[in-house]
Amino acid sequence: MSDDRRYPQRPIVGVGALIFRRGRILMAQRGKEPLKGWWSLPGGALETGEKLDHAVRREVLEETGLIVEPMEVFEIFERIMKDEAGAIEYHYVLVDYVCRITGGEPCAGDDVCRVEWMRLEELKDLQITEGTLAVIERGFRKQRKSKKSLANQR
Repeated sequence: MSDDRRYPQRPIVGVGALIFRRGRILMAQRGKEPLKGWWSLPGGALETGEKLDHAVRREVLEETGLIVEPMEVFEIFERIMKDEAGAIEYHYVLVDYVCRITGGEPCAGDDVCRVEWMRLEELKDLQITEGTLAVIERGFRKQRKSKKSLANQR
């Protein structure tokens, strides 16, 4: 079976999940190529006919064993990876959601070899997919602002 994600004729739409708990974010370590061993947000490619919010639920469940509810679109991100000759090898348009857990227990599944809750400072030493750290940093900032806003309303 050929990898139709490599050298695509059009960008591939994907989803990612920012899942926060007690000052940590859930990270997934890829168990397959491309980027085997690299860390990223749980997520994956949209299937034909699938809605974005359903895709993020499905991907998170397949990769982490968690049932989530997408709360809001956090960011739309492009990942364009070129090969050594400069040709576009991968092109993804990723829709990242902030999600909350509604069930399940975290465990690695599908194309992931590990899932871990990590503090922001722990991410700086990881082999992490390009642009992901900046998205996560913005997510942590938004979480802190939301908590401050809630505290001020009391």
